Amino acid sequence: MTGPAPDPLPGLRALHPRLPSPLQEVEDGAFARRGVRLVLKRDDLIHPDLPGNKWRKLEPNLRTAAAAGARTLLTFGGAYSNHLRATAAAGRLLGFGTIGVVRGDELAGAPLNPSLARCAADGMRLHFLDRDSYRRKSEPAVLAALHDRFGAFHVLPEGGSNALAAQGCTELGRELRGVADTVGVACGTGGTLAGLAAGLGPGRRALGFAVLKGGRPHFLQGTVEELQRAAFGGPRGDWRLEDRFHCGGYARRTPELDAFADAFERRHGLPLERVYVAKLLYGLTTLAEEGAFPAGSTVAAVITGAP
Repeated sequence: MTGPAPDPLPGLRALHPRLPSPLQEVEDGAFARRGVRLVLKRDDLIHPDLPGNKWRKLEPNLRTAAAAGARTLLTFGGAYSNHLRATAAAGRLLGFGTIGVVRGDELAGAPLNPSLARCAADGMRLHFLDRDSYRRKSEPAVLAALHDRFGAFHVLPEGGSNALAAQGCTELGRELRGVADTVGVACGTGGTLAGLAAGLGPGRRALGFAVLKGGRPHFLQGTVEELQRAAFGGPRGDWRLEDRFHCGGYARRTPELDAFADAFERRHGLPLERVYVAKLLYGLTTLAEEGAFPAGSTVAAVITGAP
């Protein structure tokens, strides 16, 4: 009789993630006036070195990379990507080399912003790719050029979103069963929403707030559907994508968004990350004011990033 297979990445356990992540109830007038309870799901507190909820996506992908014998991870993201930061930190903590392919070669000669500077400090090699090539990043020719430049590597997808990541995020939904009727999450690549909806179970709804401008229908709709097919064999859960609150696109802000975030921070003493979290809470608050949530119900907002 053989025992269980050895853990390909035992160092992950030593990082001591805070799971399930904490819940924080906040009394907010926009919700209270409608008789709705607001709860924050603090996925930003899972691990101090891995920003936001990236642990849930990275954990199964890192185990798969280690089982394949990978020593170097290559992944993709924008200049403010929490995923790049989390991958760089995971590489430092677990002994992987990391390469971050950043959208926009015009950034190559500019000073690094705080997010990319953190990646570099954690040992990530940054490579700035022109936007046309970045759009074709999954094509064999683009990947071959990256292999020619960097040698062997294991690819993690942009945002960490693939079937493994969606499966990892089902636990987020399970943690919120019995807590909330509606759960909102900011969406960049769709992996968290795909898994969250699958894990919530019947009678609960997931709302994904797109932080990228995508037209109608939003491209993320098909992406989430495809992720669920790959991860679970077909559609799972009750979910909907809300595309009214991207504020012009990724990392774009409006005076209205900033005014909302500043006021929320003053009321609740919680600094809001502006690329994802502020747009999520702005959207949920607007929906509450529009009467979208029944009186007596509970809304949970998944806090996926830190300022």
